[in-house]
Amino acid sequence: MAIGEFDGAATLPGDSGLLLATPMYWLYEMGHAALNPARALADATRLFYKNPVNPLTHTTYGKSMAAAAELFERSTRRYGRPEWMIDDTTVGGEKVPVHIVPVWERPFCRVLHFERAFTRPPRRPQPKLLIVAPMSGHYATLLRGTVQAFLPNHDVYITDWRNAQLVPLAEGRFDLDDYVDYIISMLHALGGDTHVLAVCQPSVPVMAAAALMEADKDPYAPNSMILMGGPIDTRINPTAVNKLATTRDIEWFRSHVITKVPFPHPGVMRDVYPGFLQLHGFMSMNLDRHIEAHHNLFLHLVKGDGDSAQKHREFYDEYLAVMDLSAEFYLQTVETVFIEHALPKGEMTHRGRPIEPKAIERVALMTVEGENDDISAVGQTKAAQDLCANLPDELRAHYMQPGVGHYGVFNGSRFRSEIAPRIADFMLSHNGQKRRAGNGAAKH
Repeated sequence: MAIGEFDGAATLPGDSGLLLATPMYWLYEMGHAALNPARALADATRLFYKNPVNPLTHTTYGKSMAAAAELFERSTRRYGRPEWMIDDTTVGGEKVPVHIVPVWERPFCRVLHFERAFTRPPRRPQPKLLIVAPMSGHYATLLRGTVQAFLPNHDVYITDWRNAQLVPLAEGRFDLDDYVDYIISMLHALGGDTHVLAVCQPSVPVMAAAALMEADKDPYAPNSMILMGGPIDTRINPTAVNKLATTRDIEWFRSHVITKVPFPHPGVMRDVYPGFLQLHGFMSMNLDRHIEAHHNLFLHLVKGDGDSAQKHREFYDEYLAVMDLSAEFYLQTVETVFIEHALPKGEMTHRGRPIEPKAIERVALMTVEGENDDISAVGQTKAAQDLCANLPDELRAHYMQPGVGHYGVFNGSRFRSEIAPRIADFMLSHNGQKRRAGNGAAKH
């Protein structure tokens, strides 16, 4: 199922009858609670018509009733944080177990390490890779396929962003400046000789972090950074989403989409851009495709096509699992990246300090785009190449994948067969690059 064009920018809503921001979350909670009896009834109905001792179970009527009940229950439930479901991988022809271990943690994020239990050291070098997942509504598990593609030949880490709904007010705020600080701190914690791969939204803060570290001659600056489908310069080939962002000022977003987390969530009274509102944005972009997908699920259930129905469940269990974003981070990102275009204009700052991409001279840069990307259009990510004006040509690469949309840039068959191998070769070519260049980077 080729559904999944999404990003932080894709969740900018229009004037679609949104309620005032203050009571929005409370009303959502009340509506969800009011549907609890109906969900319970639907689930009981589904079980009744799937019971093998029920003579109606094997009739078209019984299958239709069970299918309709399942669709109602799935369409009105809440989806929690998905599991990674990565238990093993294959390294050098050997199947090895994978253990997921947190190695760094702050209130709004932790870094997970996919530890591979080798029985013998692999012959091929295993570059250390930090995947920075988008903080744009979905959980990091949406990059499960990305992780699986790199696990056989890389030492993989990933950012696991936390639902702002679960972060108590006492833990403080989190904005775009904090995001950049987090990335720098993660790279320090990983001890150098690391490659960083930014998927979609984090392309801007990752590039900002690299520029700051290069300007400071930081020995923990990454060997390379790979920016994939990111909004570096949304003035280039602006999409419908980009155009919408420029038609509103930041106060419109503050008054229309920011609300407070209600009791009894741990983050009660924290200002957030809520996950359910983001999901509205995700779904509305391709509403006809989502409706068709659910109609097909109904038909698959009636026909008894369990495999197709299970694929639908697996996709939507992930796609419909969303989290709240800190209001400060959301608003600063919208203003800096999508309204003011601060990075490509040379106006972006980090705690008052200018971000200068031209300071990047040793961090190899690869940009990846999708031909049919309707979120970060062709040219928006490649703009990073021009901003890094002092980077030598031998430290650059750009690849545009034909025939894929936004989701296909980092997941799916073409990502696995055509994009991931190119990224792996690029990282391997620049593994230990700065140490070979004799720039004084510390050995770890």
